[in-house]
Amino acid sequence: MKPLKIAVVGAGPAGLAASLFLTRAGHATDIIERFDNPAPVGSALMLQPTGLTVLESLGLGPAIHAAGNRIDRLFGTENTRGNIVLDVRYSALSGGRYGLAVHRAALFDTLYDEVSARKHPILTGKRVMGVMEEGDRSYLSIEGGDRLGPYDLVIDASGARSELVAASSVAPSVRNLAYGAFWATLDCPDGLVDQAALTQRYDKASVMIGVLPIGSRRPDVPRQAALFWSLKVAEADEVRRRGLDRWKDRIRGYWPECEPLLEQISDWDQLTLARYAHRTMKIPYSGRTVFVGDAAHSTSPQLGQGANMALLDVAALAHALAEHENLHAALAAYARARRMHVRLFQLLSAAFTPFYQSDSAALAWIRDRLVATIVRVSPAPQILAAIVSGTLVDPFAAAGLRESDWLRAIAPQPS
Repeated sequence: MKPLKIAVVGAGPAGLAASLFLTRAGHATDIIERFDNPAPVGSALMLQPTGLTVLESLGLGPAIHAAGNRIDRLFGTENTRGNIVLDVRYSALSGGRYGLAVHRAALFDTLYDEVSARKHPILTGKRVMGVMEEGDRSYLSIEGGDRLGPYDLVIDASGARSELVAASSVAPSVRNLAYGAFWATLDCPDGLVDQAALTQRYDKASVMIGVLPIGSRRPDVPRQAALFWSLKVAEADEVRRRGLDRWKDRIRGYWPECEPLLEQISDWDQLTLARYAHRTMKIPYSGRTVFVGDAAHSTSPQLGQGANMALLDVAALAHALAEHENLHAALAAYARARRMHVRLFQLLSAAFTPFYQSDSAALAWIRDRLVATIVRVSPAPQILAAIVSGTLVDPFAAAGLRESDWLRAIAPQPS
């Protein structure tokens, strides 16, 4: 395909990665960000083998590994009897797979530093209100009456609450999930939890507490962990009203060993309330606008796939543009390459979430009595590890390539 002029809406991980892939393929990008100073939102995330593969293809593997913490196991117990209700080990897979827990700021900084070093244009303080197509070009309507363009292609990487998705002809239905979570990033004392595991405690499906060691995002920052507490979003204000001490007492009641983390929290401002919604676009493009990441699909974080899906999206889009001379054919190829993988993991996330975040006592009863047995019987350990790692369906094969060939097709070109 001839070099394109591309607008990337959103300076989050998906938008930054898209700009890196596409400029290295010879295209010109403008990153348009609504905030004056681009910054990450949220506490922590898990990079799975899929997302790590994409970052490696950008040459960013060493940087992100230096800022994160290797995770080999996801482990959880229910509070009443101590039954194991979550036990997933990456070692069940071949190839030395593992996850990498990182602060969201670490992923953002890794990508943003590379974008800045390569001097990609970033236009800040520009809220995109809509896309106007005129002939074979697109223009962005900016709040305040300005417009930007012309562009050959618009990539919407503006997240789950994208205004461009809501206004598009392919907008999916949205189901807001009842449960969200309070998150806090705190210094993690040695010996508090297994540093190579995401550790969780449950009471039925209505209470979930987790500790995720995330390493040190900078050399001058101590080792940290993300503490999270699942709750109904509608009850968050009431929890705050009752006071921080009462909330901390509830956690102590379930998990007294968390005291070194709790004593660091002195204000509600240290906690971020995460809200989740489930939606999946059937066709992730409209005209010359294409949707990636949470703009195209979002769900609960139960399987830890969000950032990884976004990275796979932009890499698959870059590959499709490299393989087709016609823009419409490239966008159709991108949609095909991601369809099965996205829909499967959206379905799995929707199916698993009620067992761990819901009001259902029946589902929790089933989970508490069956999981410990199932995870010991082959091939369940391999299947669960493949689900968590994002490889139950190979996203690279979906693009018609082996992983090694796929990586060569989108590998960075010499500077």
